[in-house]
Amino acid sequence: MPVAIITGASKGLGRALGAALAGRGWDLVLDARTAGPLEETAVALSAYGTRVEALPGDVTDSVHRAGLVAAAGKLGGVDLLVNNASALGAEPLVRLEGLSLDGLRRALEVNVVAALGLVQEALPLLRAAPAGSVIDVSSDAAAEAYETWGGYGASKAALDQLSAVLAEEEPGLRVWAVDPGDMGTDLYAAAVPDDDDPRPAPAEVVPAFLRLLDRRPPSGRYGAPALLETR
Repeated sequence: MPVAIITGASKGLGRALGAALAGRGWDLVLDARTAGPLEETAVALSAYGTRVEALPGDVTDSVHRAGLVAAAGKLGGVDLLVNNASALGAEPLVRLEGLSLDGLRRALEVNVVAALGLVQEALPLLRAAPAGSVIDVSSDAAAEAYETWGGYGASKAALDQLSAVLAEEEPGLRVWAVDPGDMGTDLYAAAVPDDDDPRPAPAEVVPAFLRLLDRRPPSGRYGAPALLETR
């Protein structure tokens, strides 16, 4: 069975993607900072009959990242790495003039540095996989200028560039930066708590990610809405 590592997997997009992969028979290594919700997710996804390892921890911790890859190795390797864990830098979001530099550092550390660290740790197993793939979860804030989204957007823009360079350096892999579009998640609620407009559930976006895995288009940056429109 193929094996995926998914960070930020206890809820939202990470959990929804994990459930879809488990339904397809994938074995999973799941990460999140809070043990309780992560363990509940692991139990729920194990009901699909696949092997699920849940490792609570912070992706900025190199020992934790090594543990995630080691757990995947015991399951058979790393076929897919999903860098989904994200930090906003401020909750709720604020204008750049009021953005704490420590908050910006946290966003960069989680969204960029930790993502690259996990890629570096997993590269030997990704290269050995028949169809090694990396999905870096991006944002439209990486490409568009939205007031108050400067710190988070800058971190995701940096992640996009790392994804693009990794694709050049590792032509044997597929490296996709994916903008999932609007979703109703806890992250968005923390970013803009006063926005009551309904947004799609993460599960509605997951088919776009599955389309990437099924069709394996060239490495690059993709938007989930466009992938969902593709027939």
